[in-house]
Amino acid sequence: MSNSLDAVLAQYEKNKVSGSSTKPQMTSEERMKQYLSIMLPKGTKQGEKRIRIVPTSDGSSPFKEVFFHNIQVQGRWQKIYDPGKDEHGKPSGERSPLNEVEEALRLAGDAQSKELARSYRSQKFYIVKVIDRDNEEDGVKFWRFKHNWRGDGPIDKIIPIWQKKGDVTDLNEGRDLTLMLQSVPLPGGRGEYTTVSTVMYEDPSSLSSDDTKLKEWSEDERTWKDVYSQKPIEYLEAIAKGLDPVWDSELKKYVYDDPNATTKTTSTTTIGATKDPQANEPADEDLPF
Repeated sequence: MSNSLDAVLAQYEKNKVSGSSTKPQMTSEERMKQYLSIMLPKGTKQGEKRIRIVPTSDGSSPFKEVFFHNIQVQGRWQKIYDPGKDEHGKPSGERSPLNEVEEALRLAGDAQSKELARSYRSQKFYIVKVIDRDNEEDGVKFWRFKHNWRGDGPIDKIIPIWQKKGDVTDLNEGRDLTLMLQSVPLPGGRGEYTTVSTVMYEDPSSLSSDDTKLKEWSEDERTWKDVYSQKPIEYLEAIAKGLDPVWDSELKKYVYDDPNATTKTTSTTTIGATKDPQANEPADEDLPF
């Protein structure tokens, strides 16, 4: 009986300690290590990035299809997950305020409204888990890139290799891929962005010659939902109304002041007391393509 009591008390004390602690928030640098960035340094016209696509445990496609809105929030471009569409672009059954605005503008009928509706329309992106061969110490990373309706995007350059050379994600006989990168000017001289001009393939090889890394990388259970934020409904509501969402530490949610609302929607005395939990989200760099 004494041993049982000791075990219960030890379990209680352990849970009490773990329950009182808070998981430290990732720094911006730590978060960035979860994402594959192909952006060339300013002033660099060409470059390359060697990657290996990590195979899925169930044999499904490693390219996950997800819809995001490209929209400016407080002067900064953001990709905001669209909860209103499933992986096929069909209605998911969940509410999406930005889609509601798009539909209302589209139904207005006039040309100006229809043009404005396009800015609220979510677009398809692919997200795939990869190993950055130049930074293997970072482990598995997530690479997000936009679907190219012209058939000239990264996936359109990777699939032919797959068709001709076999499964490039195979643990033992897969292939590393080299992304040839090119800097392209934005219209009107507003800067530059990086595009994948060509994808080359290496000879067949193992995902890793290190058994520990092989196991760690191939058994990584994270999905894109673990690293890309999914904004709550009140955040989307604010953006849909053209307002700025602000984190309220007392209410533990995003709030906004709606000048047309009958009741005040913010608690201004507590705003900013605790940092926005998504404040370290990396800036989006792949908007143009």
